[in-house]
Amino acid sequence: MTMLNRFKSSAVVLATVAGIGFLPNAPAYAKGPQPAVLTSAAVAVADKYSADAAERIFKEGGNAIDAAVAIAFTLAVTYPEAGNIGGGGFMTIYKDGKPYFIDYRERAPLAATKDMYLDKDGNVVKGMSLYGPRAVGVPGTVAGMWEAQKRFGKLKWKQVLAPAIHYARDGFVVDEQLAQRGVDASKEFGGKTNFDKYFSGLKAGVNFKQPDLADVLTRIANDGAEGFYKGKTAELIAASMKTGDGNGLITTEDLAQYRAVWRQPVQAKWNGYDVITAPPPSSGGIGLVQLLKMKADLKQDFEGVKLNSPQYIHLVAEIEKRVFADRAQYLGDPDFYKVPISQLTDDAYIAKRAGEVNPKEPSDTKSVQPGLGTTMPEKAETTHFSVVDKWGNAVSNTYTINGYFGSGVIADGTGIVLNDEMDDFSAKPGVANMFGVVGSDANAIEPKKRPLSSMSPTIMTKNGKVSLVIGTPGGSRIFTSIFQVINNIYDFKMPLKEAVGAMRFHHQLLPPNTIFWEPYHPIEGELAKQIEARGYTLKGQDFSGDIQVIKIDGKTPEAMADPRGRGVTRIIH
Repeated sequence: MTMLNRFKSSAVVLATVAGIGFLPNAPAYAKGPQPAVLTSAAVAVADKYSADAAERIFKEGGNAIDAAVAIAFTLAVTYPEAGNIGGGGFMTIYKDGKPYFIDYRERAPLAATKDMYLDKDGNVVKGMSLYGPRAVGVPGTVAGMWEAQKRFGKLKWKQVLAPAIHYARDGFVVDEQLAQRGVDASKEFGGKTNFDKYFSGLKAGVNFKQPDLADVLTRIANDGAEGFYKGKTAELIAASMKTGDGNGLITTEDLAQYRAVWRQPVQAKWNGYDVITAPPPSSGGIGLVQLLKMKADLKQDFEGVKLNSPQYIHLVAEIEKRVFADRAQYLGDPDFYKVPISQLTDDAYIAKRAGEVNPKEPSDTKSVQPGLGTTMPEKAETTHFSVVDKWGNAVSNTYTINGYFGSGVIADGTGIVLNDEMDDFSAKPGVANMFGVVGSDANAIEPKKRPLSSMSPTIMTKNGKVSLVIGTPGGSRIFTSIFQVINNIYDFKMPLKEAVGAMRFHHQLLPPNTIFWEPYHPIEGELAKQIEARGYTLKGQDFSGDIQVIKIDGKTPEAMADPRGRGVTRIIH
């Protein structure tokens, strides 16, 4: 791949604010008949209810965007620990041969300040950006879904909301994993929020109904995004800021002013594929491109190295070390800060960074500086889904409320679980967040700013046709997990099931020379000894992603849900 051509289209990230008020800012696509190019549609989603919702939408004649929006709203009901309308996220779309990206990340409230989580001595107040109303950013999910469906959907808006309303009104049977996460969240929030009022009935095997949430979804179905950002729902969300410790900041004005943003996706060529992924305020898209390209530049070093051997783990950690150094320094909301995307994804720059890798031993952490000169933990409990329709359109969507059940605040009278996304800002530049990731002034808190995220919904195409739709939750491990699965599929030629189920590991510059391993495939025994002998510290982590992926060879899609989660796949003829 020649270097500069690979990244031409990613040189500038263009932003267009989606809509004046909440009217669609672009005409809906032509709704005439379209020839099928695939044998079936496919979804890889976080639970069976959202798969059922997608199947219903496809049977009604909907496309990938309709199905994606139905999945998102359904997961807000049936996967409430991470699915949401009280959070935000990113959606990568491939429609009629063209790539699109919508940023519906949460924004800091108008009253937010750079030092809002610091005490009088300038130190971070533990937990303030994680729990309670002050942790909540202005939600973007409803605006994002509204914009995507109005621009690209085929069905009526009410049709795509119908499955979610059904599950909220009539209930769904609670899965054991969800019930346990509810128990864990209740302990974590410790009665400091109103979480138990809404979710104490979350018992395995019980039919769980959410009438307040059904009413909210019905208002959204009737009134579009205004059913959330204005009127009764907005007033109830604003009122919830005065519950608990009463120091929340979101007002009805914050909600009325929220806009989703259409941005130019990051694009790159890699091994004959076009990679379409998330631009800032995601750090993940740029990080994924850097990882893929740096590994390709180190082809000789990787030659003959066995997957997940001590040498393989060392080389990947060396690459990740440099990617995370750049993340901490250069990435933030592009509406507030000029992110050097073209430089960070330039072939010559990546080759230079690859040349710094020490193939024999870990580079000294202090010596690994941001590559352009001068110098955060992010919660893992996000959710992702991948969708392909028979017309060859695709959606890769990752959205979040940050930690499981977000801030623990449920807006009274709505059933909406509100995010704790403010923790993804740098509360104090140089101090790590909940994921142990450090940020700079580029990610400092400012009113209406969107916090940096690792979410990386990705689509890969070849000759203009979708080849792979992939994404995962996992905080700062998101793009390192996607990178490993893509390598398993294409570099190691593994079948999809094995590629997704294989061991994953993670390194992120800080803490120094630490390799994080996962419980699903722990690093132990002789492998652990050999890695530690190289100067690394091994540390367990409780989460390493929940990959949802669709691979297309020819005209037949194959879908795979990560065995680490409760996800399901569905092929719909």
